[in-house]
Amino acid sequence: MSAQIKIETTKHPKLKPDQKNLGFGKYFTDHMFIMDYSEGKSWHEPRIIPYQPLVLDPATSVLHYGQAIFEGMKAYLSTDGRMLLFRPRRNMERINRSDDRMCMPTIDVDFGVEAIKTLVKLDKDWIPTVVGTSLYIRPFVISTDPFLGVRASNTYKFIIILSPVGAYYPQGIAPVNIYVEPEYVRAVRGGTGFAKAAGNYAGGMKAQTIAAKKGYVQVLWLDGIERKYIEEVGAMNVFFKVKGEVITPDLSGSILPGVTRESVIFLLKHWGMKVSERKISIHELFEAYQKGELEEAFGTGTAAVISPIGELNWNEHRIVINNNKTGEVAHKLYDTLTGIQYGRFKDEFGWTVEIK
Repeated sequence: MSAQIKIETTKHPKLKPDQKNLGFGKYFTDHMFIMDYSEGKSWHEPRIIPYQPLVLDPATSVLHYGQAIFEGMKAYLSTDGRMLLFRPRRNMERINRSDDRMCMPTIDVDFGVEAIKTLVKLDKDWIPTVVGTSLYIRPFVISTDPFLGVRASNTYKFIIILSPVGAYYPQGIAPVNIYVEPEYVRAVRGGTGFAKAAGNYAGGMKAQTIAAKKGYVQVLWLDGIERKYIEEVGAMNVFFKVKGEVITPDLSGSILPGVTRESVIFLLKHWGMKVSERKISIHELFEAYQKGELEEAFGTGTAAVISPIGELNWNEHRIVINNNKTGEVAHKLYDTLTGIQYGRFKDEFGWTVEIK
């Protein structure tokens, strides 16, 4: 797609929030990107307009049948003033895998990246400068047919909004405690687990609420068939270091293929560490803990980057990892990834994209 993006700037700029108290996803910039799709016309009318509510018919199909997918990425301001994105093509490629699974039209990857860059450049003054902050980018696609029959929509909207954010977890790189969910499941093979579909997150909220009431920050999901193989932790991929080997669940079709996950695996191998993508059961993990072989655990994702795990609660067994301290590998990964993202470290791998 080569259509030019039309830009309408706001006449009423918002008051920017206190950068030291941003939280996550609470504030939104002055502008948004929208592009429409209709059958026979493909994607058309790409435009940037002042941030505003959407007007939807009560029968709009996304409200009834959940044809909705999204992505998450960030823009960073380097110490020398450059605006940087981290592997945006990988996120756009994943949008298309999610679109395809949810029977939605795919988007030209290059044009999608260009739309993100254009919007971020327009709202560049919203990129926060306080250490650890960034501009969160939320592209999403929704179905828009006003129709109550159960079928794929013929019309869609691709929208991008921006939000200045602080750390996803207030404790930052400090370890979090995780509840191993024994009853509910996130996804099964053949389902939508590998897609970043909105309904995946709605289905996980019940278990998350239960975990929070028990005093835990996140949920560790087990597989939907045997309820024993580890899949994801909350909205993140998960890694375990056992006897020097770093293990992460393989992409079996029910696990989201994270961009940060992919980057972490690459870095670990680049450093000469042994990395395995395979099935790992909660029983195997507990046995490794009892033998003193479980050395580290951490989640990976765009929002938190690296989130060390200090404790797991499985069937009332408290599994305390590395004395509830951030491990050496997790710390090195966090420092390296954020160093590249913020332009403090040389990008040897071509992961960052500068917005000029």
